[in-house]
Amino acid sequence: MFIDEAKIRVKAGDGGNGCLAFRREKFVPRGGPSGGDGGKGGDIIMESSERHNTLVHFRFNPEYKAERGRHGEGANKTGREGTDVLLKVPVGTIVYDEETREKVHDFSRPDERLVIAHGGRGGRGNARFATSTHQAPKEHEPGRPGEEKTLRLELKLLADAGLVGYPNVGKSTLISRISAARPKIADYPFTTLEPNLGVVAVGDKNVPEFSFVVADIPGLIGGAHTGAGLGTQFLRHIERTRLLVHLVDVSDSSGRPDVGNDIEVIMGELRSFGAHLEEKPMIMVASKIDVADKDKLAALKVYCKKNKLEMYPISAVTGKGIGELKYAMAKKVEELRSASPRAAEDLTAENAELQQKA
Repeated sequence: MFIDEAKIRVKAGDGGNGCLAFRREKFVPRGGPSGGDGGKGGDIIMESSERHNTLVHFRFNPEYKAERGRHGEGANKTGREGTDVLLKVPVGTIVYDEETREKVHDFSRPDERLVIAHGGRGGRGNARFATSTHQAPKEHEPGRPGEEKTLRLELKLLADAGLVGYPNVGKSTLISRISAARPKIADYPFTTLEPNLGVVAVGDKNVPEFSFVVADIPGLIGGAHTGAGLGTQFLRHIERTRLLVHLVDVSDSSGRPDVGNDIEVIMGELRSFGAHLEEKPMIMVASKIDVADKDKLAALKVYCKKNKLEMYPISAVTGKGIGELKYAMAKKVEELRSASPRAAEDLTAENAELQQKA
């Protein structure tokens, strides 16, 4: 089950109370104050993990509470600190404060750790208040309460390239041909109901191997940015991609004769989402050329030439053009990584983990 949104409630541990005590011991006159401090409450800590790729574990366990600190004791004994709670989230998770709507943190690298709610400080015992002029203090402090927050978690996949296009244009079949991903494939729209990730490896004995991550984004339709079809549920997963691979169905069975209109509808949805998705580098793909309509293919070539877009005709069923497209994607991703080396480092561990799973 792929869950990319969750709302959780976290409560850090309260601090323990300071102790009010005096030393009472035989042959020790005027023992003085001996109340110890309370222990600190446990923190709520979040850590990004490559072993997690969904937020499903938060959907069914929405509340987390850390242990409170123990109270101080006599004989100047400080209370034990509360145990921390560690929450692991997938790389790519963004944490928002539900009340203030502010972004708390973006876990864009593996093994990032952040204290999301701090435990309360322990109260001081009466031994802390002793002075030369106030030798028998009865003052002591209660522990401070731990932070309590409602957080909204949003997962945005980390991928180098994203496959976009109308439903049933061949995205799932393509990712199954170029990687080890095995998404559901069928001849009806909206077969893909959740994003699929695949690692594509390019290279041979004469060329060093180069790998990159591809995301198969569920099909878009007109009005997706307002909630039509699968709506905006998966549009945000394109935000982190470097490259968009736009598949256009040029077969005579799509029921949409105007390829230019198909492209403009998808581009309009990317534009309307509001995250500058339409400005990302793009490669056009003429899908299903094994059963192509010559007029639609010619129209797509004209559109690509007019808009200075690279176009690659492929058939994911027969394998025609798959190799050329794969190398073109690798070359473009490599160029984009070189332009932003820091972001490239963020994806290195993700690629390795996905390659092991593949």
